[in-house]
Amino acid sequence: MWDDAADSPDPSVAEHVRRYLATDGRDGYLEGGVTNLVLTVKGRKSGRWLRTGLFFGEDDGRYVLVASGSAITHTHPAWYLNVVANPEVGVQILGERFTARARTAEGPERERLWRMMTELAPVYRTYEARSRRQIPVVVLERAFGAAGLRERTT
Repeated sequence: MWDDAADSPDPSVAEHVRRYLATDGRDGYLEGGVTNLVLTVKGRKSGRWLRTGLFFGEDDGRYVLVASGSAITHTHPAWYLNVVANPEVGVQILGERFTARARTAEGPERERLWRMMTELAPVYRTYEARSRRQIPVVVLERAFGAAGLRERTT
């Protein structure tokens, strides 16, 4: 998953991910004034591993993502559709890589996490105002097990 993933087709996102990976996040962790991680997902159509860089927040040991796409997107971003189809994902935060299980927050949990994420990245309020859809909030929970699911890069 880690080494054979394809980068985002968006050149600026691909460049951000390359910088992040090359420096264990020293260049790219704080991008746009917000903490960033690299998310690796399995493509729902291609079956290939794909990676992207995303803003994230932390909530009680879990990681929180917002599936906003961009301000003018009225459809969910591809990475989110892939996570819904294949919730087992790879995550890199700084130099640490681990697997996680993704799920979409709902109800009061979603509302609380949405407020938290709009405090971290106020641009999400603008995206919400311009979108015709409810923007999903994704929770990543670390996977632990005998298979050595956590690894540290060097």
